[in-house]
Amino acid sequence: MDVRIGVTQSMREIELDVADSTDREALKAKVEAALANPDGVLWLEDKRGREVAFATAKIAYVEIGSPSERRAVGFTA
Repeated sequence: MDVRIGVTQSMREIELDVADSTDREALKAKVEAALANPDGVLWLEDKRGREVAFATAKIAYVEIGSPSERRAVGFTA
């Protein structure tokens, strides 16, 4: 499942590929709890087990993709 995080004062967004088995509702609750504290930190773990921290004061938005959504690779005719 893809998670995209927009950062304030930056045109680029951060993309994180979390495990497809991740509970979507639990992830949303974790994001909401972290954003409730402007001085907090949001910790997320990607498919490889790496943990990434985001300062909640710098988060502009969080987009959670569908676990069944597949990315197209290459060209389509």
